[in-house]
Formats: sequence, C-alpha cells, structure tokens
Amino acid sequence: MVKVMTNSLVESLARERAFQLLDQGSAYEILGPFDRFGSPHLEKQNIVPQFDDGMIIVKGKLNGNDAVVISIEGKFQGGGIGEVSGAKFAGTLEKILKECKKGNRIYPIIIYDTGGVRLQEANYGLLSIAEISAAIVELREYVPVVGIIPGKIGSFGGMSLTAGLCSALIMTREGRLGMNGPEVIQQEAGIRELDSRNNPLIWKMIGGAARKEAGLIDILVEDDVQNFKEAILSVWNGEIEFKNRTKQIDHYLSLYKSCTLEERILPEVARELLATDTEIQDTELPVPTEVVESTGRKWFNLLTNGKPSISEVPSVLVADTTINGIKARVIAVVPNPENIYYRARKGEVGLLEGWTIAKYVQQAIDEDCDAAEKRLIIPIVDVPSQAFGYHEELLGLYLACSAAIDAYATARLAGHPIVTAIVGNAISGAFLSHGMQGNRLIALYDDGVNVHVMSKKSAAIITMRSIEELDEAAKEVPAMAYDIQSFQKLGALYQLLDGVNGKNPNDDDKKVLMDAIIDAYHDIQKHNDRDLSCRLTSEIAKNGGRAASIKVREMIEAQWK
Repeated sequence: MVKVMTNSLVESLARERAFQLLDQGSAYEILGPFDRFGSPHLEKQNIVPQFDDGMIIVKGKLNGNDAVVISIEGKFQGGGIGEVSGAKFAGTLEKILKECKKGNRIYPIIIYDTGGVRLQEANYGLLSIAEISAAIVELREYVPVVGIIPGKIGSFGGMSLTAGLCSALIMTREGRLGMNGPEVIQQEAGIRELDSRNNPLIWKMIGGAARKEAGLIDILVEDDVQNFKEAILSVWNGEIEFKNRTKQIDHYLSLYKSCTLEERILPEVARELLATDTEIQDTELPVPTEVVESTGRKWFNLLTNGKPSISEVPSVLVADTTINGIKARVIAVVPNPENIYYRARKGEVGLLEGWTIAKYVQQAIDEDCDAAEKRLIIPIVDVPSQAFGYHEELLGLYLACSAAIDAYATARLAGHPIVTAIVGNAISGAFLSHGMQGNRLIALYDDGVNVHVMSKKSAAIITMRSIEELDEAAKEVPAMAYDIQSFQKLGALYQLLDGVNGKNPNDDDKKVLMDAIIDAYHDIQKHNDRDLSCRLTSEIAKNGGRAASIKVREMIEAQWK
C-alpha cells in the first residue's frame, strides 16, 4: 500500500508551518510583516532586512487547546537569531510564562530551522539565546515545551542548546540536530576531523533517525502535518514519558568518562552507547602531569585562596569558599592538555566540561535546598569556545551544554545568586553554557577579554567578508565587535572593572573583583532577582543598547489576545 503525503511540513515556509499546525480559523499572527519591524542592524551592513525578521509567532488552538507556535524561517539569514527575532522568541515565551502563572494554560510549540546566532548581530543573538533558555527552563514547570525539527537546515549552534532544554523533541529523518555545523567543524578543525561533504556520514551522526536511535529525541515522524499534530498531542496527553535528559547528569558524565578515543568511534557504536540505560561504572580520570596557568585558573586560585578543586574532571575547577562572610561556590573551565577529548584541551567547553558544570551546580542546589540563604555561585569565564570535533557532535555536545545551562538557570530560580566574572574570552556556546545564566555579569576592562560567537576567521568565511570588512561593520553595529567595551554598549553588564590586571592578577586586583562580586550579590538580594530581566532594564539597555528588544516585548503584550 502506498501512503500519499497530504501535507508536507518540511517543504513549507515558516509561516505556513505555524498556521498548518493550528486549528483552522483559530490562529492569528503576532508582530507580523505588516508591523514592519525588521532588524535595525542589517541595513547598516548593506543587507536587506525582512519585516518579520525571520521569526513567526502565531497564536491559536490545537485540538481546542490554547497554543502558540514559534516558527523560525530558515530561508532568511539561515534562520539565524538576531536582536528582533530573538526578542520575538524570548518575549513570546516570557508572555506565555506570565499567562501560565495566572492559571491560563498555553502550550508553546517551537519549530527549529536555524543555524544558530546570526553572525551579523552576533552578541545580540547570544543575549537572546540566554533569555530563551531561561524562559524554557522556567516554563517547563507549567506546561510541556515541545520542539520540532522538521528538516531543511535543522538545528545548530546556540539554538540547539535551547532545543536540548525542551520537554520533548520531534524530528523527521530529514532533520539534523547538533551544536556545530559540519562546515564550521571543518573550518575550525580541518577536513581530517570532519569532511563536511560526506553527507552519508553526517546523517549517521546527527540526522533524525540517528538521534532517535541514540535516545536523544522523543518522536520520529514521517513528514505529514497530521503526524506532527498527533505527536504534539501525545506529548500533551502524557503518552510520551519525559526523559529530562539534562537532569541525567551522573549517567551521561559516567558515559563520557568511560569513552576511549584511541580509535574513532563509529556512528553505530555511538548510538548504542548513548541508548544504553544500564548503569555505567564510574571511571577515575588521571591527574594531568602538566598544569596550564591560564587566566581562569589564576583567578580561581585567587578567589578561593588556593583551595584544591573538588571536581572529578581536571578541566573544571570547583571549590567552596567564603567571600566577606558570604558562602560561595567558584567554578572555572581550564585547559587540560591531556583531556581524553583532544578537541577540548585548550579550555573549551566539551562533553566532560558541560556535564561536570551541571553536576557541581546541581550539587549546590541539592545541598542548599533547605538553607535559608542559598550559596553564591561564581562562574569564572575564560573560555575560547565550545569544542569543535567529530566525537563532540556524534556524542551530543549540544546536550552537555544544555545540561550546564539548565543547572545554572535552575539554581538561579531556586534562589542562588549567580555573579559571573568574565576575566578572559567568553565565546559562543561555551559562554552560553558557563556564565550567561548569571543574575549579574561583571567583566574586566582588559584587551584579553572578548565576547563573541565565533572566531573572527570563521565568521569572515561564513559571512563571505574579509576580516577588515568585519571590523568596519563592527563600528556601526557594536554587537558584531569582539571587545568588551562594545559588549558593554548592549546594556547586559552590571560592572566593567578598569585598572585590573586580568592576565596576572595580584591581591589588589583580587580585592577589586571581590568587592564588585559582593556588590552584585547585595544588588541581587535587594531586588530579589531570579531572572535575567535586569539586562533589559539597565540605563544602557533602555537608552539604545536593547531598544529593539524592549520594543518587541511591548508590542507582543499589546497584540496578545
């Protein structure tokens, strides 16, 4: 018997996808193209904007249930997330959360077709993805957050970290799910690490069928709108058991510690490893024979007064200390030249690092669950990027990063003040995983402190520009720049500390940073902050740094009915 496809979701545009999923006649678009709210940053770079900025928000009903579909248009800027599109996404989730808290149950459905952050608006994308992640973690406590990856582009970059946070994921065989796109891995690590033209291998690694077999997604469907509807309803009705993968910390950490990379792990072997539900014996990792005195390690030692790390993974340092009478847990990611994952030897956030961060943040949550005063958590940020490698994508790096984000966001919501200290590089998914969920961000005014989504060389290749052209564009759009002064113009920093020696700090430098951390701690306590809203309410944000982000949220509120 031949089954005739009646209605393809894969072949539809983002707006068509959103309306197709909802009951006929029930749906209306919020902030549609006739509102003419495109990106204010693209024209400055001679790029034609789109009046919906490639993000479609449609509210209506599915099978009589109130629902909102957030659908990303992959044909506009590769589905990349900029300021306006990111604010539409985050602002919609925040509005749904408000309604759920009032007792109005509204189900979010997210359709992913994205390469991640829009490089032409780089740091706006990072801020947006942090806010999207925060909203998903909180919203999951009220309603299931369903993610769909139908196909075409798939889901990559920081947006896959948000996909990893969803209550349930639905894919087709045409969908792909990973952290780093194959082309980016080839650019960063070379063709021997991964040949991006080897499509059969790519599908075996990160395609929908492979991810389902590995147990990393919940439902695999054939491409028909009705199939997607039935899959969504099965999640809502409780027919699908929520795996809570980002909470399975001990399982995944033991798994990745047990791997050996003497020979390349084949996709079929990796799928079998990931799908196992048997208890994995814990493996003790060797103590490195070489210690790299990185910037992050120096600041960790200063802030903890040289306390030994309690972490079982050498590339993640963890210690409890007291700062001005306040109990604190300090966490840093540092280089380990002997890391079994060879693409994560220079301080990158990889498989071990993401899950280890999650373990020790969750440990603080559990230990302080009955405490009147929750421990201050201080992520020390000196991370060059996430790890770019074959094994990282094969084994689900995106989920390791999602787990770290989940732990930090959960800690913040539980009342743990998180003050992030940016002392070195804060790049891409590594920064999203380690630092961006902080209540307050503090940075050193130092030329060694940079914030961005990708190395300048790779960003130039992907945007088809020279490095000189990138630098010129950054003068018009601060979000594209790498330096911390430009990042400050976006309004997300609580303090930018001048006169501190970032690379070789002494006791005087330590005191300056500690005083700033304690000041931020008291500010969090004063305002009882448990979300990231302060990034939109700072004077810099209101006076231009996040003007479009603020306006988008106001328009969502006005058009909601």
